[in-house]
Amino acid sequence: MITIITGTNRPHSRSRAVAELYAQILRERGIDVQILDLADLPADFTTSALYDNVGLNEDFNRLSSAIGASDKFVFVVPEYNGSFPGVLKAFIDGLAYPNTFRNKKAAMVGLSSGVQGSGLAMSHLTDIFNYLGMHVLALKPRLAQFEKNYDGTTITNQLYKELLDQQIEQFIQF
Repeated sequence: MITIITGTNRPHSRSRAVAELYAQILRERGIDVQILDLADLPADFTTSALYDNVGLNEDFNRLSSAIGASDKFVFVVPEYNGSFPGVLKAFIDGLAYPNTFRNKKAAMVGLSSGVQGSGLAMSHLTDIFNYLGMHVLALKPRLAQFEKNYDGTTITNQLYKELLDQQIEQFIQF
């Protein structure tokens, strides 16, 4: 089972659209996949599910338990203010430490409205995952100027499609 995690809690996000497209490609290759959308996090999870409240928020527990079923993760990482969204860091902080991601594998896909394609954000996130003992695939497609390369249902940039296909092939073997 591969779990795809959207890196934002923004409802109806472009990250969710990329996650859906990625899941479709994986399913076409016979891979079991689930999407964990951070938009489904309880609005109060930073006060009701973290720190002294670990294990007390059933909605957060349901999402975090979906993590345990997977050994591989794909993170769709939007660029927010030169890094990744704080909600993704807060979600990671709420998971069981240190074993949630230890010796598991991750791939990342970055997207942005600008020209960087979330490169710096994925670098920051890679550092965190390395600290947590997760192995991160080196190929990290950066989908820059996403709005210009997505028509609302599919990615229109052929290079982006090829990069996603290459990453998926590598990730399956990883």
